[in-house]
Amino acid sequence: RNELNQEASRRAKLRDRLNAETRERVDKAHSHRQERDRLNELVQTKKDVRNKINLDASNLFKVLDNRTKTKSPQKEKSIEELKKEIEGLEFKQQTEVLTVGTERKLIEKIGGLKEKYTAQKKKIEDSRVSNEKKKEAENARGEASKLHKEMIQLADDAQAEHNTMIECYRDADLVRNEADEIHTKFIEAQEMADAHHEMFIKVLKVLRKVDKKDESSRHSAREA
Repeated sequence: RNELNQEASRRAKLRDRLNAETRERVDKAHSHRQERDRLNELVQTKKDVRNKINLDASNLFKVLDNRTKTKSPQKEKSIEELKKEIEGLEFKQQTEVLTVGTERKLIEKIGGLKEKYTAQKKKIEDSRVSNEKKKEAENARGEASKLHKEMIQLADDAQAEHNTMIECYRDADLVRNEADEIHTKFIEAQEMADAHHEMFIKVLKVLRKVDKKDESSRHSAREA
């Protein structure tokens, strides 16, 4: 019985150690799951930001594309050429003696050139703004590309955490199964020890009865 009790005790200690190891592996798996979830949240956040930046950049490129399509295909005088021509005509108006009709035509021509000059100046400003918008859109695309790379890296990290989590749960199940087997053997050893103890008690009782009978027989023999 003592040997069986010792074996049961040894198995109980092994079972407890395996159960503790199971809890440790499960805790580790939970930790990896939390990290995986945190990384997945970051992936979603960066994805949302990336999509917003890409949408803004696409809208900017559409605007710039429309401006390019609406540009006049014909070659126009430069703003410097228009300014020089206006100044020349104004000088002529101021220094030459002109008929009323000629001066009226000259004034109309100067007015037309000034309108072209204003339009050209606006085009130059629009072109400058367009270049800035183009640069802004290109920078946005670059930022979106950078965010995409970061998102992919985070997704890979999240997948690695997920794989590690699964491995920890799998290891925990293996250790738990081993602990269950040891527990079953512990119960068996304990039951065998109890059975041997009960058998020992029964044998002891039988021996005591036999001793009592022998003693009683010896006592009767002496009285006879």
